[in-house]
Amino acid sequence: MNNTNSSQSERTIDFGFSKVPLEEKVKHVKGVFDSVAENYDLMNDVMSFGIHRLWKKHTIELSGIRPGQTVLDLAGGTGDLTKAFAKRVGKTGKVVLADINENMVRVGRDRLTNEGIIGNVEYAITNAESLTFPDNTFDLVTMAFGLRNVTNKDKALAEIYRVLKPGGQMMVLEFSKVTQPMMAKAYDFYSFNILPKMGKWIAKDEASYQYLAESIRMHPDQETLKQMMLDAGFDKAEYLNMSEGIVALHRGWKY
Repeated sequence: MNNTNSSQSERTIDFGFSKVPLEEKVKHVKGVFDSVAENYDLMNDVMSFGIHRLWKKHTIELSGIRPGQTVLDLAGGTGDLTKAFAKRVGKTGKVVLADINENMVRVGRDRLTNEGIIGNVEYAITNAESLTFPDNTFDLVTMAFGLRNVTNKDKALAEIYRVLKPGGQMMVLEFSKVTQPMMAKAYDFYSFNILPKMGKWIAKDEASYQYLAESIRMHPDQETLKQMMLDAGFDKAEYLNMSEGIVALHRGWKY
């Protein structure tokens, strides 16, 4: 009887504060982003008061990306990072905007095409746990606000390591654990009392933004994620807290 219960437990996984069958998490996450794709950029601006643009700008500045290099923008969504990197790698470089969600890729492709970002950008629908790229392909892999939605984060980190070239870098920008106690209390109140209401008013979707708040709390903290990166094979890993740890930028290198 205990073995049966254990087996059932092993086949469930966190979806926010709820538990869902392991094989169904991708479907549930897809439903969230299908729902919010059209309003994704607007909601990012509103719920972060525009600060997400500063977090992403700092990530881009630290990347050290140069003309002619190749970048994988994993869970690239509507293309904020892709747009910036496409300008930096120039005509001789390449950026791949990849996401598991077809609607997000479509919104990103339409947005970038309308802004004239063409020629050195490709688009791919792929699962971070089983990337459809050869070994040693990219100089840089970025993942902004996507890792917490991945079912098996260890597999995703190992796959990112696999597709990086020797000397390549991974940059994961993700919500993390707030380090300042008073700010943590205020952040919790905002996340669970205000953020879902913003989702209801602006995106007409309260449940998806309730999931957002919950998924942030279930994501590994800074030190745990750093160790996961090292366990996945990265030769060096470090992180930088932003906004008192509301967001952390984790960096890993393949030597």
